[in-house]
Amino acid sequence: MSRTIRILPDTVANQIAAGEAVERPASAVKELTENALDANASRVEVAIERGGKRRIRVSDDGIGMGREDALLCLDRHATSKIQVAEDLTGVPTFGFRGEAIPSIAAVSRMSIETWNGRGEVGTRVQLNAGGISEVSDVARRRGTTVEVGNLFYNAPVRARFLKSVSAETRAVNEIVTALSLANPRVSFVLTSDDRVLLDLPTAEGPAVRIAQVWGSEHASALIPTSRDEDGFIVAGLIQRPDAARPGFRRSHLFVNGRPFRSPALVRAVERGYRTTIPQGVRPWLFLYLEVPGDQVDVNVHPAKSEVRFREQNRVEGLIEGAVRSALDDEASAATFDQPRGELPSAPHGIGKLEHVVKDTGTDSQMALFVPIASEDRGPDQSGVEGGSTRGGRAQPLPEPGARPRLWQMLDTYVLAETRDGILIVDQHAAHERILFQRLMDGFESGGQESQRLLFPLTLKLTAPEVAM
Repeated sequence: MSRTIRILPDTVANQIAAGEAVERPASAVKELTENALDANASRVEVAIERGGKRRIRVSDDGIGMGREDALLCLDRHATSKIQVAEDLTGVPTFGFRGEAIPSIAAVSRMSIETWNGRGEVGTRVQLNAGGISEVSDVARRRGTTVEVGNLFYNAPVRARFLKSVSAETRAVNEIVTALSLANPRVSFVLTSDDRVLLDLPTAEGPAVRIAQVWGSEHASALIPTSRDEDGFIVAGLIQRPDAARPGFRRSHLFVNGRPFRSPALVRAVERGYRTTIPQGVRPWLFLYLEVPGDQVDVNVHPAKSEVRFREQNRVEGLIEGAVRSALDDEASAATFDQPRGELPSAPHGIGKLEHVVKDTGTDSQMALFVPIASEDRGPDQSGVEGGSTRGGRAQPLPEPGARPRLWQMLDTYVLAETRDGILIVDQHAAHERILFQRLMDGFESGGQESQRLLFPLTLKLTAPEVAM
């Protein structure tokens, strides 16, 4: 009787494994970059072509490998990260399964160049669909370079499901960005089709790295937050309520140095913002968790992008409390500083012209204007009219208390006839000047009634400004 169950060949098994560990080019970049970081690299260079479909190249200056290790890393479940099952508890490295390199090699044409600093030359290994085609010597600096060409060339079904070049490039960019945030003391370079997308030198901390990636304008709108409860620590940066906007947001979570996704923890952050931002606003967040190794399981997802906490509610409460505590601090208050390139919108609802001319009782201030003749005054005596000017006739000096001849255009400008021509006034600017004068008058007279703002504004003054 013939058997119906059979053991799959290694090539087929590796392609199946590649479907779990290598979903798209960004997945290969993630695995290779994590290997570089596990090798204690201080600089990682990533280069892709056509979103990684044609070529991926990851180079590092880490500890490198000898020839035996370079060949052994191509076997499934060959790893230097763990030795026994107990090592999975609190594993400190990104990788630990020993599946990434053989899985990627099974669906591509791969080349590995490496040198560990011992011996005169390094090792180059070339593979095609997981099979070794050549092993040779190579002269290179210490570290490792892995080049992947024609990803999924022998898995056409998987290749057809890849997205456009721009979409795959964005996915790679997001992976490298997340790993750079997790490792600010490592420099990263990402190029796409010879175009530099990221060039990040080493940074002192997350705030500097965020400024390198998205600019100092966004980084300056973040405030620090931290909380420590019995060995559970959260620290990071969240966005000031006044700077938060609806739509897309940056949310990055890390646990023990590892990036991960968790909608539940993001919702915990949003609960911490409750009553401080309108509904639909999505603040940026960059949170770094440190928990005991036996309190988190990182081996729950093929791509290691999700984790499981033993005390999920405790972690959520820790994050929510940290956000609330940060928002209670003075640093969370709005400032008068405007981000560079973003201008404040003009106030709406400014009504018709009111009290543009302030009667100070000084007749000399009115001598510039042409007064309203008695026959021009309408029943409302408003002094604002829509008729034309009187030309060619000498006008007498205005009587004390007389109002000038005024017109309004487009609900924006005020026109006043003078003895030598016409004066155009921006009523918005004039209204602001009047309000400013009222505030100054009130300040000189001992102050006026005030009301505390819902979101207090913090105004930072220099020493000379304080002395004024």
